[in-house]
Amino acid sequence: MTLPAPRPTPWQTGTGLDPARTALVVVDVLGGPNPVAEPLRDMAANAVRLVRAARAAGVPVVFACDAHRPGTDLELTLWGEHSMRGTPDSQPLDAFEAGEGDYIIPKRRYDAFFGTDLDITLRELGRDTLVVVGFDTNICVLHTLAGAYFLGYRTIVPADATATLLIGTQEGGLEYFSRCYDTRVVTTDDVLAALA
Repeated sequence: MTLPAPRPTPWQTGTGLDPARTALVVVDVLGGPNPVAEPLRDMAANAVRLVRAARAAGVPVVFACDAHRPGTDLELTLWGEHSMRGTPDSQPLDAFEAGEGDYIIPKRRYDAFFGTDLDITLRELGRDTLVVVGFDTNICVLHTLAGAYFLGYRTIVPADATATLLIGTQEGGLEYFSRCYDTRVVTTDDVLAALA
């Protein structure tokens, strides 16, 4: 069986995002005051730039943060203890200066929509387009994009504001969700220009 060649959808060839309908979702860029690991520094720096620009443009900022419960979460059997609830590793990086105007959504699975109030929060804010950034491109970012697609959201991913270390390649992840979830893959500068 031969599958059809990928073809750009009207969304992917459109003119860009509308700040009045957009939210920025930051997935698992965590650590509170802890330093960012070297391979993730550029991703984190771009995410910080996007958060500041989103706030300036009146775009809601949502931090989707791993916040695992000891002894119960399935992820812990695969990855060991990480981002445990109540620790700095379950909080947004201090560099984001997360405040009362932001939304922090704790999550216990890869998909930031699964078992959380992310969907209802976005709908109450009147947002149907998501700029999604964070870590790991091929795990939590990818599964959050799947959740968004299944719920009818349009998604945009600035490739240089995501990163992968744990599985697969950055290019493979970007290709997968561009093709399978109709995600528009852009750069941080593209989004900054649209928000300006």
